[in-house]
Amino acid sequence: VILLCFRRYLLTALTSCLLWNTFGLSAAMDSKPNILLFLADDLGIGDIGCYGNNTIRTPNIDRLAREGVKLTQHIAAAPLCTPSRAAFLTGRYPIRSGMASSNGYRALQWNAGSGGLPANETTFARLLQQQGYTTGLIGKWHQGVNCESFNDHCHHPLNHGFDYFYGMPFTLLNNCQENKPPELDVALQAKLWLYSQIITLAVLTLTAGKLTGLISIRWKIIACFTLVGGLFFISWYSSYGFVQYWNCILMRNHNVTEQPMRLERTASLMLKEAVSFIKRNRHGPFLLFVSFLHVHTPLFTTAKFLGKSRHGLYGDNVEEMDWMVGKILDSLDKEGLKNHTFTYFASDHGGHLEAQHGSAQLGGCNGIYKGGKGMGGWEGGIRVPGVFRWPGVLPAGTVIDEPTSLMDIYPTVVHLAGGILPQDRVIDGRNLVPLLRGRAQKSEHEFLFHYCGSYLHAVRWHQKDSGAIWKAHYVSPVFHPLGAGACYGKGICPCFGEGVTHHDPPLLFDLSRDPSEAKPLSADTEPLFDTVIRKIGRAIEEHRRTLTPVPEQLSLYNVVWKPWLQPCCGTFPFCWCDKEGDSTQSL
Repeated sequence: VILLCFRRYLLTALTSCLLWNTFGLSAAMDSKPNILLFLADDLGIGDIGCYGNNTIRTPNIDRLAREGVKLTQHIAAAPLCTPSRAAFLTGRYPIRSGMASSNGYRALQWNAGSGGLPANETTFARLLQQQGYTTGLIGKWHQGVNCESFNDHCHHPLNHGFDYFYGMPFTLLNNCQENKPPELDVALQAKLWLYSQIITLAVLTLTAGKLTGLISIRWKIIACFTLVGGLFFISWYSSYGFVQYWNCILMRNHNVTEQPMRLERTASLMLKEAVSFIKRNRHGPFLLFVSFLHVHTPLFTTAKFLGKSRHGLYGDNVEEMDWMVGKILDSLDKEGLKNHTFTYFASDHGGHLEAQHGSAQLGGCNGIYKGGKGMGGWEGGIRVPGVFRWPGVLPAGTVIDEPTSLMDIYPTVVHLAGGILPQDRVIDGRNLVPLLRGRAQKSEHEFLFHYCGSYLHAVRWHQKDSGAIWKAHYVSPVFHPLGAGACYGKGICPCFGEGVTHHDPPLLFDLSRDPSEAKPLSADTEPLFDTVIRKIGRAIEEHRRTLTPVPEQLSLYNVVWKPWLQPCCGTFPFCWCDKEGDSTQSL
């Protein structure tokens, strides 16, 4: 009798497991999952444990990798914040939306600029909104605010498919923290100060000469010089002298809540808002895009994490961000949403090698990969962490070496939400679900085009029949000093002009054999050299035929500060407020 009962129990258990595997997984796939997207700012692929770092503790990001899928060849569409995030949101190369620059300003410079993500671009948030998702963005935006007036909000997140926004419409800068060296347009500011001092000295000299009788000049001319000098000074100092007030602000939806922001409580506010959004929308489905201000300079870190890492202030900041990831994941667990949430973690581009203060490194590590932030061709500027988790659907502990892109998130989440991709434009991203679930073994990307601003610097060809990953560099930055691996002293490497080298024939690497891009191939060392270069050349021609002219959002006119566009919580220019008060709580 005991044996018979045991057999019946075993049969029931096996049947239950089979039914769960068959129908439970099917139900999970048929229903719309919640979608949680984490995007770090300036984080290098070598900065977290699951990608080989052993000096910075990132247990929560590492846990996502253990419980899900890790991508080792995850590529940003641009090596700087504004264009990379535009590509992430739209699934399109930034040159298609006008978010790629042909001048030296490759990212938005002011909240009061008129450039930004065009209203005719359709973000994944908009498509998920149409599928019944409640959509929220917590953190950094950096895709513009206004077009023609201070409150038209044409580029604002709420005009691009997000139901709720709390965070910075801009990005963190050294200017946001007291006693830090300025970061915005440092070279230009130095010239403007010099010109102002020359004008002041000239006025004082003329005045002294007039008073002593050494110079015969009319007072009206001196007054005219003084007026012109004063207007010149006001014209530039009214913007650059108050960067903390104009750019370092927090908004809730359309309203400015802190101007300037108080960095000592920003992390706590962001975390509180993310947890609150999940709790409010626990009945789902929801899309929550947590766009971290970490780990961009000035690396403001709360006292709880200062001095705790083995990698200085930068490591402290990374560990604080990882702690925030853990707290947000804990909120999913608390609401019982872990198994019904598709979670993703990545960085917008590679670590900033030139970010230094004395001997202290304030930027990230890009592992074995050459280059960093700002470099459109070298791997260190564009190869980023990419981790996915969806318990019960994505196989845990999986590592995928295939080429993928941040642009792939767009068609992936639209597919999961049951939406349809726009048919009136080119979508460069590819749906990753078959690859992530193990149903496909190869990436759908054959070619990936690596831009620096609007200039094509390199192209990657995934030769699927051989497994080779060819990469041809047509333009590369001139490192300073030579051979240093970065453009130290310049702040960031340029995309064009005297600061780059054009290669004809192009530099060719096989990343499957040489991921560090250390040994360029030639016709003498690689029998397929000419064949590969011709193949990539034809792909470039086909790609360029798909491009259509669009207004350049990062033109000099669009990036310059315009006082009539300045978000302000008072009456301009008296813009300061603190509507958060003591609303922060320990989490």
